[in-house]
Amino acid sequence: MTINEIASMAGVSRTTVSRYLNNGYVSDEKAEKIRKVIEKTGYEPSRQAQMLRTKQTKVIGVILPKLNSDSISRMVDGISAVLTKAGYQTVLANTSNDEKEELKFLRLFAANGSVDGVILIGTILSEAHKKIIENYSLPLVILGQQTDLCSCVYYDDYNAAYRLMKRILQTGERVAYIGVTDRDQAAGHARRRAYNNALEENGTTPQEEDAVFTGFKVESGYAAAKELWARGRQYDSVFCATDSIAVGAMLYLREQNIRIPEDVQIVGTGDTEKGHVVTPALTTAHYYYRTSGKETARLMLGMLSGREPDRKSIKMGYKIIERGSLRQVEDT
Repeated sequence: MTINEIASMAGVSRTTVSRYLNNGYVSDEKAEKIRKVIEKTGYEPSRQAQMLRTKQTKVIGVILPKLNSDSISRMVDGISAVLTKAGYQTVLANTSNDEKEELKFLRLFAANGSVDGVILIGTILSEAHKKIIENYSLPLVILGQQTDLCSCVYYDDYNAAYRLMKRILQTGERVAYIGVTDRDQAAGHARRRAYNNALEENGTTPQEEDAVFTGFKVESGYAAAKELWARGRQYDSVFCATDSIAVGAMLYLREQNIRIPEDVQIVGTGDTEKGHVVTPALTTAHYYYRTSGKETARLMLGMLSGREPDRKSIKMGYKIIERGSLRQVEDT
């Protein structure tokens, strides 16, 4: 008999069972369910495991995809601000966008007793991720992706991208798309779905040859724009899934003496520093990255104390920032 089986029979999470066994806070209703299952099965937890789990480390593990990112640094800053004030330290695990490294760190943090909880700044939640998350023994919050497997803080990617597309279509007709893999549910799938839906509502059928999928870097956006224009199709607008991609595309267009926004208008998503320093400045969707980090840290602290449920979702807001990379709407 394992903790996972106890949790399944009681209809609660593994984290709740672990907290119950280690005298942490559990609601009376859940505690009674767990007690009955343990009484029925005769389950006896390992004394060694109990000793490891009752010893607080006051450390939270933060798994992040990369260090050199304006958006991620703002998230981490928000996380650290709240946790430090509460007397916690953070240990950062950089995966360099390697899914296997994410899985490795998730397993490592859960196995060695070095942290009290884990925050995963997520990009892709594969089946392997989901399998680990479903049976995770520590409080876990995912930042940047929506999931019903554990607590999460996520962005309103679809509506932000949809509003940007509706604005583009006020002054443009032939809109190309440069994005990331659909395996990324937020920056990939949700933003592309918004692009497709906005086109369809405008009477245009999205075409595969009008889209290029690439990485998150500036050079990725440059290469993607070059590929689009090499296809020989004509565009007056480009929707980019991130600011970095948009900046790279702008660099390519400039090299081709294509004027922005007169000939081609362009938007990004994220409102990062890169979009502020290019000329013209980039129209984008502002996400409250530092605030989302704070909300994630508060949610983690609430889970550790039992004030928050094991699974809670928080959707962050956004703001459209219109700058010079879009053509102006003519007065009627």
